Amino acid sequence: MNWNEATQMETAGQRLMLGFDGIDLNDDLRHLIRDLRAGGLILFKRNIETPDQVKVLCESCRDYAKACGLPPLFIAVDQEGGTVARLREPFTVFKGNPYIETLEDARHFAAVTARELKSIGVNMNFAPVLDVAGDNKDSIMKDRAFKGTPERVAVLGTEIIRTFQNNGILAVAKHFPGIGRTVKDSHFFLPVLDMELPALETSDLIPFMAAKDEGVSGIMLSHILYPRLDENWPASLSPSIAGNLLRDRMGYEGLVMTDDLDMKAVQKDIETCIGQILASGIDMALICHQGPNIDKAYDEIRRLLREDETLSALGKKSVERILRAKRQYLGS
Repeated sequence: MNWNEATQMETAGQRLMLGFDGIDLNDDLRHLIRDLRAGGLILFKRNIETPDQVKVLCESCRDYAKACGLPPLFIAVDQEGGTVARLREPFTVFKGNPYIETLEDARHFAAVTARELKSIGVNMNFAPVLDVAGDNKDSIMKDRAFKGTPERVAVLGTEIIRTFQNNGILAVAKHFPGIGRTVKDSHFFLPVLDMELPALETSDLIPFMAAKDEGVSGIMLSHILYPRLDENWPASLSPSIAGNLLRDRMGYEGLVMTDDLDMKAVQKDIETCIGQILASGIDMALICHQGPNIDKAYDEIRRLLREDETLSALGKKSVERILRAKRQYLGS
């Protein structure tokens, strides 16, 4: 294997944040790390039994990646508190964002959560939710969003981001550019939010701009179609939203990642998704379930990086951002 081929393989793998089955370092997990050179792993309830077990799992994955000569892994989890919390008792159980009312509440949640995540080897949290539900009782996010105005969401959210990152946990704000107004669940449908950019800039985008100014490590894109911004592609596959809006207009330079590409809102084949992700300058594709899509995604990233000079140049920038975050938080 020549240097260019090895570099291309690693570049492709670093773009993937992957889910898996099992509670220990099994052959499937070794394949993701050794053969696909995964940039990150995400834990779900199916991977978690006890604190000691998940700590051994994370340590085993981290050690195996090092033995394979790879950069350290992002090891992520959704630990928002409330309805979305993969770690349950004996971990601290919080009631969730709707019950966080003060800066002290926000700091306490984030400090305790960061300490518990670090204790088991998790280094990235897909939180906080920065969607603005406001008074919309039909919002799909009403049980996961902070209450109140966009400005209040921004204040509480940035306090959580600051506390996570001061305690060594990469925070990932979601779901850009905001899904608090939607009533359909993108796990099962493709919601449509028909709003002009100026209206979003005075509402839904306010918390994300605050997160950007706070230096949030990552921003997760939604699987929502915003036809006034991009009539063809949901945010998670959109050059207009991920590139023109988030990168260029807002000036965000951290990690950008998709929501789970296995969700029903994404009705395209995985190869089409990967083409859009690379063209949009999105850094990491999130695929949460074991299956053929993972290997197909890796192969398609490699093919496109090999055959398309523009995508290859964008890919180098993405990997630079990924490795920069790893050096900052994971010590490499």
